[in-house]
Amino acid sequence: MKIAIISDTHDNLASLKKALFFIKKEEIKVLIHCGDIFKPETLKEGLKEFQGKIYIIFSEADASFSKIPQDSFNDLPKNKVFEKSGQIKIGGKKIAFCHFPEIARNLAESQKYDLVFYGHTHKPWEEKIGRTRLVNPGNIAGILFKSTFAIYDTGTDKLELKILEKL
Repeated sequence: MKIAIISDTHDNLASLKKALFFIKKEEIKVLIHCGDIFKPETLKEGLKEFQGKIYIIFSEADASFSKIPQDSFNDLPKNKVFEKSGQIKIGGKKIAFCHFPEIARNLAESQKYDLVFYGHTHKPWEEKIGRTRLVNPGNIAGILFKSTFAIYDTGTDKLELKILEKL
């Protein structure tokens, strides 16, 4: 099963829609957003046609920027919202996700997960901590670094970085 991992949208609806076009074309049914959405309307508009499962992390910037109420995404089908970190098991893989690198590193060091995804730095990154892969998919907004996101295949254990301008 393939999973799309995005982060740091920062209200860039055009880039979000471009990424989602690719994600839908690839028939990916699970999406993780690692925070810094800003306005919930941006994510709702960008994801309104995505019919898969959506896992969303709120970052402090999201909460302070727009005071996002907990029920902001109720009209998006199949979503689950987490505040600081979330965890799921998909395709036999234990996956944790959060926004901040410090929290992500602690999750990875616990060795409870196969993968830990995070955002915040905008820089695509992957490293191995023990048996756990610690991964930042970069940022959709294109701030400081190119617009990127990641695709992970639980069946092949393959992780790919997608650069939006090359899609």
